[in-house]
Amino acid sequence: MTPLIQIDALSKRFRSGGGLLSRPRTMLAVRDVSLSIAKGEVVGVVGESGCGKSTLARLVLRLIEPTTGSITFDGTEVTALPPAALRRLRRRMAMVFQDPYSSLDPRYTLAQVLAEPYQVQRQRLPADAIGQMLSAVGLPESLAQSHPHQLSGGQRQRVGIARALAMRPDFVVLDEPTASLDVSIQAQIIALLEDLRDRMGLTYLFISHDLGLVRYFCDRIVVMYLGAVVEVLPDPKAAPRHPYTAALIQSGFVPDPAKRRDLTPLQGEIPSPFALPPGCAFASRCAFASSRCRTETPKLSQDSPHPVACHHPL
Repeated sequence: MTPLIQIDALSKRFRSGGGLLSRPRTMLAVRDVSLSIAKGEVVGVVGESGCGKSTLARLVLRLIEPTTGSITFDGTEVTALPPAALRRLRRRMAMVFQDPYSSLDPRYTLAQVLAEPYQVQRQRLPADAIGQMLSAVGLPESLAQSHPHQLSGGQRQRVGIARALAMRPDFVVLDEPTASLDVSIQAQIIALLEDLRDRMGLTYLFISHDLGLVRYFCDRIVVMYLGAVVEVLPDPKAAPRHPYTAALIQSGFVPDPAKRRDLTPLQGEIPSPFALPPGCAFASRCAFASSRCRTETPKLSQDSPHPVACHHPL
């Protein structure tokens, strides 16, 4: 089956500093990432803060420009499109941001927030569109003239979802959409996203640091560490093969005390992304690291349904 999204050897390099008393530094926020996403699939991306999850999300939609690599959306090379063609293609892709308050203009009413995608795309706003968008995410039409500060956090995130779906896209990037919400509200938002996926045939790229939530919500899981993909779980319940993935799973909270296991904490500190060590970037924190790990960078295996970048997989 032809993937809806095809990412090939994608990298993003940032430059920082540089001045009278300091030299400029560079870092690879995303390192040689390749990934395919099928239509209707929910792919999760997990990892610690600073691993490159959100940078990858913005690269996929070309909100920021990649340094190298390519992104293909339904057969169209996104990185080569001129601005006008990219704007038209973005009718089929959208993003829900982590913080629903900062992603909504506080000066706008909800009606203006939801009308903005039509203005950007130079499309006529149907007469009943605002009410339909609010209803689709479980909000009453009576809120249309309210401002974001008058809503709860969960209501604001529903508005953010409604805005993302305004042009009825095929693909939606969810950048930690529940991270700033209470647990009970998180469950409601996830249930809403599941319902919208079924009703609208959506494809999701779900970014999160909560591996438990990702294992519940997603069809496949991509694990990132310092900008690189270290493992792809073909099934959310699959046993991890990379020591880093195993440590992430073990760090999850288990409600039943009888089922809790003694945690094996990660050793050491995360290496600086400005000065990555030779070999495997995880070697300094891994209990299974060998001399080979400290000198030779492992490649993501492509010869099995369970890719892993590790010299000594579990």
